[in-house]
Amino acid sequence: MTTNALQQDDSRLAREHRAVQRLYDAFSLRDPDLIDEAVTPGWDDIPLAPGQGPGPEGMKPIIRSVIAAFPDVQIVIHELIQVPGKIAVRGEITGTHKGELFGIAPTGKAVRFRIHEFHALDGERITTTWHMEDWYGLFLQLGRFPTI
Repeated sequence: MTTNALQQDDSRLAREHRAVQRLYDAFSLRDPDLIDEAVTPGWDDIPLAPGQGPGPEGMKPIIRSVIAAFPDVQIVIHELIQVPGKIAVRGEITGTHKGELFGIAPTGKAVRFRIHEFHALDGERITTTWHMEDWYGLFLQLGRFPTI
């Protein structure tokens, strides 16, 4: 591999890493519009949350609801594994439950729960995200579960 090819790979990795960080910044910086810098217009978020629409526009209400429930929300990346076009993240969401979430009234409790995500990227932005959050662990910390 030539030096130029290595530099191009490094540049791509840096751009893709920034896109993933920007996705989490939309939550941590409380700015849902940042998602537009992170994902493509046709971004596929798997699985969709109940009532979530497709693409970045469908995610913005979710981000707003998380911010309303946890005004001090932060997403911390504990581990990131990357190859060109793919990023895996082991992270954690932290915050204080000060607003309604899934019908659960505010508890005032500080919480932290794990996330695991796999992102496919096009060299610039995220095209697909497969994710799993530890909602069970969150509900245990809150001492309440949503009603079905």
